[in-house]
Amino acid sequence: MAVFSQGVDVSFGDCDPAGIVFYPNYFRWMDATFHRLLSERAGGHAQLCRQLEAKGIGLMEARLSFRSPATEGQHLDYRITQIEWGGRSLVVSYEADVAGRRVLDGMERRGVFVMSDGHMSAANVEGLKLALGF
Repeated sequence: MAVFSQGVDVSFGDCDPAGIVFYPNYFRWMDATFHRLLSERAGGHAQLCRQLEAKGIGLMEARLSFRSPATEGQHLDYRITQIEWGGRSLVVSYEADVAGRRVLDGMERRGVFVMSDGHMSAANVEGLKLALGF
C-alpha cells in the first residue's frame, strides 16, 4: 500500500536517443513526488521550512534500481511505499510502474537542515513527521 502516489506522463523530451527515459529524469520525478507529498500534506517545502525554522529538507543520499525501461507515451505510477523515521534523517522508499510492470525501486535519505553555530547540520526530524501527519 502506498503512502503517497502521483502519475508522470513520459514525453519525447524525457527520453534519450534510444527512446527510453533518460535516467536523471527518474531522480527528478522521485524528488517531485516527495515535494508533492510536502505540498499536499503540509503546504509545501517553503512553509515547512518556516514552521521548522529550517534552511531546507534536503537530500543526503539517493539510489535507484532500474528494473525495466519506460518510453515516450507511457504513464508512470510513482509511489512512496514507506517512510522510515530516524533521529536526524528519514528514508523514503519509492516504486514506479507502467501498467503494473515495475520500472524502478528507489530510495532517498533526507534531513531537516538548520543553522547551528554558523554551520548547517541535520536536526531531529520529529517536527517534520508531525507536520506530515505520521
